[in-house]
Amino acid sequence: MSEGIGPRLRAARVEKGMSLRSVASALGVSASLISQVETGKTQPSVSTLYALVNHLGISFDDLMAEHQTEALPLVAPQPRPTIEAPIETTAGDFIQRGDDNPVLEMENGVRWERLSAAGNGSVDPLLVTYEPGASSSIEGRMMRHSGFEYAYLLSGELTVKLDFETRTLRPGDSLSFDSVRPHMYINEGSVPARGLWFVVGRREYSQEMREVRTGENRGSRLTSAVDVLQAMDRLA
Repeated sequence: MSEGIGPRLRAARVEKGMSLRSVASALGVSASLISQVETGKTQPSVSTLYALVNHLGISFDDLMAEHQTEALPLVAPQPRPTIEAPIETTAGDFIQRGDDNPVLEMENGVRWERLSAAGNGSVDPLLVTYEPGASSSIEGRMMRHSGFEYAYLLSGELTVKLDFETRTLRPGDSLSFDSVRPHMYINEGSVPARGLWFVVGRREYSQEMREVRTGENRGSRLTSAVDVLQAMDRLA
């Protein structure tokens, strides 16, 4: 996992006054696992990471912010247009170089690269790689999270479990579904599976979590995974 991610997760938990035990109980994992993730001793699975950021009410931008400081500016101030001076643009206004992509290395050979969102606050764009044998949950548990998921497979093959169906994605195949539906990804092949993922609408959920945690949604308190799913339903 990228250096600094664990401490950021811990800082978010402490800021919200949550104990290791309460977070672990809500997510259905051990307190020891949460502790090891926070200290960088182990890497979370995709499902565990989604559960953590959703429960803590933070965004992936919050989580990976320190890794974006070297990137070219995504939105640069432009001079106010006048009749005498036409608007000019440069490549640096909208390009994020590949070497500057914030990266998350997760459990069991899953890698996320955060792509440029050009200031769009509603989309999580990712370049995702699943190494042979990798899966979104090493425990074999399906995950659920807010938003709609769109993906396009570039190379390799990836098995997708959605509800009670199992399908195989091949290069050129795409998918889309409501991410609150139970799902899981597995690379059962012998070569890495690589694709583009876009999760749309998840950040609105993170904003609701912020409001709940800061008391703007008074009378609402998320104390379990059931509460998290109910909060997702309110955003539908």
